[in-house]
Amino acid sequence: MKQPRDLVERREHSAQLPAGTDERFSGYGVMGLPFSSGHVLAMRRFVVTSVGEGYTSVWHRDPNGTWIFYSNVDATHACPRYFGADLTDTVRTAINLAWPAPDRLRVTIPAVDFEWEVGLAPTAATRFMNAMGAILPEAAWRAPLVLSSMESVAGPLLGVGRIGLQGTTPNGQRFIANPRVIWAITETRARFGDADLGAPGPVQPQARLGDFWIPQRGMFALGQASFETFDPVRHSSRTSAQSRVTR
Repeated sequence: MKQPRDLVERREHSAQLPAGTDERFSGYGVMGLPFSSGHVLAMRRFVVTSVGEGYTSVWHRDPNGTWIFYSNVDATHACPRYFGADLTDTVRTAINLAWPAPDRLRVTIPAVDFEWEVGLAPTAATRFMNAMGAILPEAAWRAPLVLSSMESVAGPLLGVGRIGLQGTTPNGQRFIANPRVIWAITETRARFGDADLGAPGPVQPQARLGDFWIPQRGMFALGQASFETFDPVRHSSRTSAQSRVTR
């Protein structure tokens, strides 16, 4: 398999939306990474979406359970569109991604002096999941029974706890997540200013947003996601308890 940076660069230049009429996204990111200190991080870089321009978002949960989402586009066209009912704050700000090495990603948010670096590597478990995913027909990636089977196998195999590849978001939309190619995060360092988030490690209870469970071990993926089309009658339009813009 090619290095993560090579596949990401290809995705940046040739990403296409999956077929459908719902709200669709294609890109890559850190599915989730918990720290033994109680902090939790995740990152999404959706190169193309059906609801607006591509964007980058960083998710942060502190040890008290407070979620803040940082995005470089308006929250109504980014991840808070689906998870806002569980968020305390959303921040629109610049987010920078860089690859200092083929298997190393750096994420920075200058406005809040945030820096996060992860090292990626394949494992026997990720190679197995990638091989199995590569032979699945496209229709299988949207089949509830297939996704349920993948959840039951992948969680224990990858050592990430419970996995949610389908379910309902805090704002009420149904979702399907398709991580097509994955790597384990083998090392990481993250800080807000002088505050270091510490060593990676599982949190108890396992962090979640609706039916989306944050892996108990850091994972990076290229893939796609789709969400039920927003219905103002059945779904919440809340993006957080408050929102702000920083430069």
